[in-house]
Amino acid sequence: MNHLFHKRAPITPAGWVEIEKEAKRTLRALLAARRVVDFRGPLGWGASDVELGRADPIESPPKGKNVQARLRRIQPLVELRIPFDVSRAELDAIDRGARDPNLDSVTAAAREIAIAEDRAIFHGYKAAQITGICEARKGVAVPLGTSHTDYPLAVASALTRMRDDGIEGPFSVVLNEQLYKDLAARTDGGYPIISHVNRLIDGEIVWAPGIDGGLVISQRGGDFELTVGQDFSLGYLEHDTEKVRLYIEESFTFLILTENAATPLSAGSAGKKG
Repeated sequence: MNHLFHKRAPITPAGWVEIEKEAKRTLRALLAARRVVDFRGPLGWGASDVELGRADPIESPPKGKNVQARLRRIQPLVELRIPFDVSRAELDAIDRGARDPNLDSVTAAAREIAIAEDRAIFHGYKAAQITGICEARKGVAVPLGTSHTDYPLAVASALTRMRDDGIEGPFSVVLNEQLYKDLAARTDGGYPIISHVNRLIDGEIVWAPGIDGGLVISQRGGDFELTVGQDFSLGYLEHDTEKVRLYIEESFTFLILTENAATPLSAGSAGKKG
């Protein structure tokens, strides 16, 4: 992809390999929404929108009073980009064979953009015309209760509600960092609470730093669609004698196709994303 300008960067192939490896490792660990929604793409940097298959009537064109006109609806893709710096000293160390390069800036940028994508999918991004799953369903959120022992009942209530609406499984549970840790650490009479929840679903329990509270979501497919134009990619901006300025970017949008195929789990202050 020429627009990423890799050839202009003073970075050797070995340096690019290490930077890309660190970014992919972080993204793989943090991206949660991609594990529970349908993925379409990548369609490439040139993709600009998703056709919605709907059209709205508009006024007739000039001097065409008998002409019926309809304007097709589209959902535009949003571009996200996060710049970061890599020390030239660390790049030199990589070329000398260092196996412990300091690439914290790469990790931080990858973490930030991964959480930004997840939050758009779970909680919406109005400026990008994206409605989030939890945002759309906030009116039917199931409270998790005041105790960790209430978690299985909350999940069971969410499952019952969706099944009553004709939504089939398998189902997965998405929990923010604090709730996931709490669920994994607690027991009920010596039996792990997380095992109670696992018995209720036939999907997985997903750790998601980018969500507030939690979510029970159907995995039957066809209900939620993430469309990616350019998947996460690294590009070059500029450099000086001490550092190289790079960026990580992607383009995407998200559609809710069946709103009632998910139910949010609302938490108190202890379970909110910090």
